[in-house]
Order: sequence, then C-alpha cells, then structure tokens
Amino acid sequence: MQGEPTGTLRRDAIGLREVLFQSVTAMAPAAAVAASIPSGAAFAGGSLPLAVLVALVACLFTASCVAELARELPAAGSVATYAARGLHPAVGFLVGWAYVFVEMLVPPLLLLQLGFTAAGTLHAEWSWYPADLWWPWSLAGTVVIAAAGYLGVRASARFGTVLGVFEILVFLVFALLLIGRAGSANTLSVFGTSHTADGYPGAAGVFAGSVYTVLAFSGFEAAAPLAEETRDPRRTMHRAVLGAALGIGVFYVLTTYAMTVSFGPDRFATFGASGGASWEGVARASYGLFWVLVFLAVVNSTIANANACANVSTRTAFALARIRVLPRLLATLHPRHRSPVAGIAVQTAVAVTAVLGLGFGYDPVTAFLLLATVIVTVVVGVYIVVNLSCAGHFLRSCGAALKPVRHLVFPALGIVAFVPALLTAAGLPVFDFVTPLTAPVSYAGPVVGVWMAVGVVVLLILIRRHPERIAETARVHLDEYDPTGHQHDGTVPR
Repeated sequence: MQGEPTGTLRRDAIGLREVLFQSVTAMAPAAAVAASIPSGAAFAGGSLPLAVLVALVACLFTASCVAELARELPAAGSVATYAARGLHPAVGFLVGWAYVFVEMLVPPLLLLQLGFTAAGTLHAEWSWYPADLWWPWSLAGTVVIAAAGYLGVRASARFGTVLGVFEILVFLVFALLLIGRAGSANTLSVFGTSHTADGYPGAAGVFAGSVYTVLAFSGFEAAAPLAEETRDPRRTMHRAVLGAALGIGVFYVLTTYAMTVSFGPDRFATFGASGGASWEGVARASYGLFWVLVFLAVVNSTIANANACANVSTRTAFALARIRVLPRLLATLHPRHRSPVAGIAVQTAVAVTAVLGLGFGYDPVTAFLLLATVIVTVVVGVYIVVNLSCAGHFLRSCGAALKPVRHLVFPALGIVAFVPALLTAAGLPVFDFVTPLTAPVSYAGPVVGVWMAVGVVVLLILIRRHPERIAETARVHLDEYDPTGHQHDGTVPR
C-alpha cells in the first residue's frame, strides 16, 4: 500500500446520479423489501402498506434534517461535523467515534448475508452443495468491495449505481407482475387498519409494523460523507439525501402493496423472509425461473450496500484522522486514485475478522443478527442526535436561514419517530410488541456501551492534551476551497 498521509480527496469526481445511488444502495432496497420489511407483517398484517407509508413520512422528517445540514456543512465528517456545529465539538467527536464503528461493521454484516443466502439457495437447488459452505462467498464479496474502494470514489460510486439500478428494476418488474396477477383483488383497503394481525388490532398493529419498517430506511444519509468528492456539493447533497429517502420510500410502498394484494391481505400476517410465504417463495411458485432474478437482486443488494457503507466508513475515518482525533494513518490517500487506502485496508481487515470470527464462533445467521442489532441501535441513536443538531445549528445562526417548521418542527417529529425504533432495536420491552433480546444478540448493548466508554476516555485525553483537535471536528474543510464564500467561514463554535 503506497500513499500519502496528507492531501485532499478527489474534488468534483462524481455527480448527482452517483451520489444519489450511494444513499439508495446504502438503504439496500432489494434486501429490505425481501427481508426487513416483512418483519412488520407479524403486527400490521395486510395493512403493512399503510405501515410502510407511515414509516416513510416519519423518516422524511430526519432525512430533511440531514439534507439541510448536508447543504450547509458539506464535509466528509458528515454526522460528526453536524453534531459538532449544532451541539458541541465534543458531541461531534462521540458521534463520529460511534458512526465509524458501526459503518465499519455494516460490510461484514452484508457479507455474512451474502454468504448464507448464496449457500442456502445453492443447497436448496443442489443438495450436494454444503449448506454451511458460506464463507467463500463472503470472502469473494470482500475482495470485490476492497477493489472498488481502492480504485477511487468514481469507480466505487459507478459500481454502486449499476448494482442499484439492477436490484430496483427486478423488484419493480416483479411488483407490476404481482399487481397484474391480483386483478380484481387490488384494493386500497390495505392502506387502512382493517387487515392487521390478530392481537394487534387497528392503529396499534400499524404502529408496531411501522416501527419495524422504519429500520429499513436506514442509510439515506450515506451520500453525505462523499460531499468533498462531489460536484456542487451543497445542492447535490441536499437533493441526493431527500431523493433517496423519498424515492426508495415510494418503492417500498409500491412493492409492499403489490405483494400484499397478490398474496392476500387477510393472510399476510404469515408472510416472512423465507419459505413459501416470502418474495422468493412466491416467485418460485408463480413465475418459474423468475425467482433466480429475485435471488440475484438480493445478493446484488448485499454487495451494493456493503460497497456504499465502506465508502461511508473510510471517508468518515479519513475526516477524523486528518484532524488527528483518530490515528493519522487513516488519512493516507492513494497518490493517483485519491482513495483512503489505509482506511480501506482497515475496513477489509475488520470485515474478514468479523465475518470469520463471528461466523464460525456462532453461525452466520446469529452473527448477522448480533451485528445488525449493534448497527441499528447506534445508527438510530445517531439519527436522533442529528435531529437535535439540525435545530441547534439553525438556532445558532439566528438569521434568515432559520425556518421554524423545517429546522425546529421536523427535528422534533424525527426524534419522536425514531425513539420507538431505538427502543425496539435495543430489545427494551417498553411496548408490548418488542421482543426482548436473547444471547448472543443481547450482547449488542454491552458491546456498544464498552465502545462508547472507550470513546469517552479518548475524548477526555484529547481535551486535556489536544483540545484544538476536538474543536476541529466542527471544521468544514471544503469552505477553504469554496470560491463563493457562501455563509460559512470554517470557524468553530464555542
């Protein structure tokens, strides 16, 4: 690995299309439709389309906040910079510390899913293929993602764009086929509360389903860390974040509606992520070899999501390393591709270690659930802090930039939407539909707690020895290269 420990990421390397699909693929639309969203059917039943619509509206509040901050503060540090500007640099450091941690765990999460999905499907088709031979697929995916990242943001983002288009097209075509097949069974009653699951009548079932569905929207903010490599970042970031959240939200509503009316609203509470009552199961039973495209779209989605989140983790780590709150090595850039090669090497090492260590230590599905719980818990917490940061940043401005609805009401509504999701992800039985976590998935809480405790210790050491480094978490480096001057000067709030 050759590189230089200083310098800037490649300016103006990508545009709106690539940045939009950075967020789109980070949301993993095919995997979410096939695996995440059906978890809400146990509560919302045939009213799941309404639950998805409610989750979309809820998530748009936070997406609006992220988009506003991304336009004001285009920085590779993204959520860390937002928290530093809107609340305090120390909070910004802790948000960055948490965000780098979980975003580095997303690729191994998806690589585990790639492994057990590929192995399980091959074993189902050809019994001679061992069901437990999952790890070669995971390692192959690791190599692909590392290579894309090494070649630079342009190659990685364009790779993600191609993958994203494929998975969306497959599920859109399938959804249209399902709607056509439903014929006279098409009904808008699925956007009401009459089809909820037994035990969760009316609005209670829709609310419970929407909480589980909210988690499928995570990733819409993934465009933000690419701000310093994007053309016209202030405008592009805003459009990409909102466009991804709204566009994929509509995609979720359409696909969920299609499967609900085709499968049958009154029996949809039995629908899940595997078996005959699943997207792949319906494809197998109704459209012959079309299930192969569904399978490939889900596999494609895992690689695309891992690729997008590797971009997020390496750029955020680069942003924190160049101000020396993380090891300076992570700011090393390739001299030609301008990719953060040291961060990519660390990301690859973490992926291999987590995939093999947890996958063999437990099993790939259990390891997936453990990592998913860690990731979702922290990411939802970050969303709540970003909502607070949006209000804080624009209140600090005390000028015409402050728009009460957009900068105060929306953040409050975003927090209200994500607090139930945080409690659900953490397995805290505040609501009757929350399932308490069992070991080893229950270890997620202590893992997050230990990591954040270490972060607090590092923060205290830096405040004592290098307080100027913590202050620089609020620095927007792109302003130093912005010929327009805009309204930012790169100063740090005290």
